Amino acid sequence: MDANHPNYAPISPPSPALATLAPSVWYALGLIALYFALQLSVAAVIGLAAGLVALAQHGGDITSIITSGRAWLAHSDASAIAVIATLLVAAAVILHLARRWWPQLWAKAELPGFGFVMSTQPAMYLLAMVLGLATPFVGGMLTQWVAHGHEVSQDIKQLGAHISLPLRIPLALLVVSIGPLVEELLFRGVLLSSIARYVGGGWAIMLTAVIFACVHLPDLSFLWYALPNLALLGLLLGWLRVQSGSIWPAVLAHGMNNLLAVVSWFVMTPAS
Repeated sequence: MDANHPNYAPISPPSPALATLAPSVWYALGLIALYFALQLSVAAVIGLAAGLVALAQHGGDITSIITSGRAWLAHSDASAIAVIATLLVAAAVILHLARRWWPQLWAKAELPGFGFVMSTQPAMYLLAMVLGLATPFVGGMLTQWVAHGHEVSQDIKQLGAHISLPLRIPLALLVVSIGPLVEELLFRGVLLSSIARYVGGGWAIMLTAVIFACVHLPDLSFLWYALPNLALLGLLLGWLRVQSGSIWPAVLAHGMNNLLAVVSWFVMTPAS
């Protein structure tokens, strides 16, 4: 093998010894559901707290508490604070549970390991950056072709468009770091490992990409023609995870993908 060309490993089924340690598909899907449920729950608690503060200041009843909480969350800066809090809490819980439930798989490079080790192929990190930056453009063209010109707006672009700069910066950092980290753990760590125990790495990458796309569809107002773009990203992230023997290239590519959306917060909209 030419030293200038990386030696990509074949995508094969996991070893029988490791496969017995892999989480079940239901555990993996349950953990993904818990992640999003935690975000909704924390946001609801924050809204309730805001409503109670308004109640203490101005009086009212249960209806006014709910109304005040929703009104507070509708404010751009308040919404950003809620997103930061929900993401931090949900990510901390998921990372803790996965590390506690499957400690033997955490640092395993081979499926069904979660891949929290450095890749032995340094070139994969450069490739991850290139793919992470290129995928939004390729996926965008694919979406426009499938959607016949209909626009697909992303919540991530709208999220930080009108918040103040002191909140925009920490939110951007979370969107390109903690967000990709916990999602890669869920999809290219736990879920990919759980599916690979039954169908092998290649099919597991494809199935995980489909689930990844469907889970993110609500963020795109359930526009079905956004699915190919999301599935393409999922395929590339899964391929990076398996071929590199590490989850970090997928985290890097995911972060670079989000970075392009985050840049628009600072380029296209002035800070409040």
